[in-house]
This record gives sequence, structure tokens and C-alpha cells, in this order.
Amino acid sequence: MFKLGKLTDYGTVVMTALAATPEAVRNAHELAAETRVAAPTVSKLLKQLARSGLVESIRGAHGGYRLARPPDRISVAEVVSALEGPIALIQCAVHHGGCNIETHCGVRANWRLINTAIREALEAVTLAQMAAPLRRDGLPHGDTPIQFVRNPAQVQAGD
Repeated sequence: MFKLGKLTDYGTVVMTALAATPEAVRNAHELAAETRVAAPTVSKLLKQLARSGLVESIRGAHGGYRLARPPDRISVAEVVSALEGPIALIQCAVHHGGCNIETHCGVRANWRLINTAIREALEAVTLAQMAAPLRRDGLPHGDTPIQFVRNPAQVQAGD
């Protein structure tokens, strides 16, 4: 099964909460209470997201964290990459030389094609979209599939 780690899931939830009120400075305890993610986990995530430049830390008595950029300029792909590393279904999609059959592999180009499609899908969704309380069709957020802007069949295998 292909799945993102639990910390990445929680990180997306925390980032979406920050995106709902992007001008506000929020501390880890507030975000933990709102998202129901444990406070130590929220603190850990915020530090990692700050290191990646997606959130900024504000010091002082009324300090906390806020998004480093507007939520419509931060993609889900950036959040995933900050918490998981490069987006790759298989190692050779982003790294060369890690596989014994790499030079003879007949499916590597296809895996790269699939990897590109997934990365582009994650890049197409912003935190602003994730934070929207309702989709345009009136259904609760999450009840409609993401629409791809680019047809994966158009992606070159060498991308």
C-alpha cells in the first residue's frame, strides 16, 4: 500500500488550520486543541515546517507560528516534501544508482511518469483550497475528487 506517513497527514491538518486564518499567529497548544493532534506532535511538526520555510516562528509573549507565504502560494506537495523528503513512489524516480537492475529496467520510465503525475497533482492543490470550508459544488470539503489540470498521458517519460 502506498501511503504518506502519519506525521505528514497531521502536518497537512496543522498547515490547513494555519491557512484558515493566515494572518493570525498561533501557538502549538491552540493548534493542538483545534486540530486534536497531540501538542508535542504539533510542536515537532511546526519546528520541521519552520526549518523548511513554510511557516515562520514569531518570538515573544504573543508569539507562535504563521504561514510564511499566503495559503494560495503553498502547495500540498511542498508540505509533503518538507515532512517526507522528495516525492517518489520508488527510489529510482528521484535517485539514480540505488537499484541493481536500474540499467536494464523496462518499467523505470513508466514509474517516473506515474511519479510525475502524482507530484503534479499534489502541486496543483494549495493550502487555500484545503482550508476552504465548502467546495464550489456545495459538498463538504473532501467529498469530491481532485481534478487534474494536466493529463498524465501527456507527461513525457523522461521528465
